Amino acid sequence: MREFDDDEMRSAIAGTQPYTVVILKAGPNYGAADAPDVIWEHGRRNLGLRDAGTLAVVLPVTDESGVCGIGVFNVPVAETEAIMADDPGVRAGVFTFDVHPCRGFPGDHLP
Repeated sequence: MREFDDDEMRSAIAGTQPYTVVILKAGPNYGAADAPDVIWEHGRRNLGLRDAGTLAVVLPVTDESGVCGIGVFNVPVAETEAIMADDPGVRAGVFTFDVHPCRGFPGDHLP
């Protein structure tokens, strides 16, 4: 692993951009009979948000923690909150969510 000096660190940090992280959690209706259909529509919407460049990273969580997914949005917190409030899974009570401002390195990607 390469070591970075202080100037390289400062330069890298200066290049970060604001993003918004959503932590998606199981809601009160997560186990409802219609939840799989609602989750399917939530996923369809996520694909549209990805295609539009609004949702940069979608990470479904596959453990039993109650966290269902993590999303990195390319829009400010208030806009992300509005997008998530209109999510079919959130409206149906299948999901709840937390929103957090963060910073990241443009161009990062999953391998």
